[in-house]
Amino acid sequence: MNWPTVPLRRLTECLDGRRFPLNREQRSNLPGDVPYWGAGGVLDFVESAIFDEPLLLLGEDGAPFFTPGKDVAYFVEGPTWVNNHIHALRPTAGDGRFLTYALNSVDYANYITGTTRDKLTQDDLKQIEVPCPPLREQRRIADFLDAETTRIDHLLKLRSRQIDLHDEAAFSRVYDAVRGTHVAGERKDSGLSWLGSIPASWRVGAVSHYFEVELGKMLNQERAHGDHLRPYLRVANVQWDRIDISDLAMMDFPTEEQSRYRLKPGDLLVNEGGSWPGRAAVWNGDIHEIYYQKALHRIRSRGTESPRWLYYCLVVAERLRVFQVQGNTSTMTHLTREQLRPQRFPFPYIDVQRRAVERLDRAKTRDSVIRRLLNRQRSLLAERRQALITAAVSGQFDVSTASGRNVTDGVSA
Repeated sequence: MNWPTVPLRRLTECLDGRRFPLNREQRSNLPGDVPYWGAGGVLDFVESAIFDEPLLLLGEDGAPFFTPGKDVAYFVEGPTWVNNHIHALRPTAGDGRFLTYALNSVDYANYITGTTRDKLTQDDLKQIEVPCPPLREQRRIADFLDAETTRIDHLLKLRSRQIDLHDEAAFSRVYDAVRGTHVAGERKDSGLSWLGSIPASWRVGAVSHYFEVELGKMLNQERAHGDHLRPYLRVANVQWDRIDISDLAMMDFPTEEQSRYRLKPGDLLVNEGGSWPGRAAVWNGDIHEIYYQKALHRIRSRGTESPRWLYYCLVVAERLRVFQVQGNTSTMTHLTREQLRPQRFPFPYIDVQRRAVERLDRAKTRDSVIRRLLNRQRSLLAERRQALITAAVSGQFDVSTASGRNVTDGVSA
């Protein structure tokens, strides 16, 4: 079907002048059941509304304009409070639900400005072209999409819940191993409030007692073009239990510094800062000679203690916000050497450490396969949802003959 397109300014009235932002403290003083909207959707609930009519809400800045399967437009009815990060539009022609679906199928590359944060200005949104079939057809398409997207959204929620439960079970397995829950025999108080009791034969000691903790070197960028360039790891390379070597930086390390900042297989690397302090992984020696920079802690065993055992201890500590409590901050921005070195963890005898690590590594491999499958199913559902919306609003098929079509074939609940 070949429908004409119409600029959004001819179909809506912009009510942005009536928007009013509230910060978190202000919202906490106005508890209620009226949804408070921002670019990412409903952020909170407050006691009163600034709108009480059918509205089309379209992200202004911070919305996922370029994330497939993520909505940037919403149709709302009833009492609503809208902040200044999402446009408030009153539909003046056509079906508001259809317009919302149409705006969720737009390619925003031609309308978005901003270098650090995607922003859709009022002038740009007015120029957005949307399909404009007859009103009766708009309503029929909106009814069809309401029913089908509801079904897909239900399956998406189920998949997300499955992933959450899977992750909770995986963490519980690690937590139980670190506490020695399944080890027979008497137990004692670990002396650590976040850990509780541990087997009576286990030791509890500081990281610095069993491991060397070295913070990386602040690199001189002038040496990035020397004659003896060597690869080194940055914060971005260290993921949870994985070191990404696809994008390595190069630096000319002086001979006297090579031994100190060179990694050995089995070294544990922990992010000191960046976007995720505390994130850790063990270097497996994929590259013969590699170094590490400032903002990465290198932890090396002083004797026989297993770095992978310490890695799993750090997984528990990060999840339970152990270091945030020590740092006396609500949000940890840095995991300093002064925090890391004295932190105490349980250390069973090395043969117990090794057996526990082997079990956890095997379980982790199985878990990663299951998680990839669940994530793939979730991505497939999101792709089908987006493809269905785009096809319906652009007239690629007749929704009146599509009734009963199973858009989720191949994906079970």
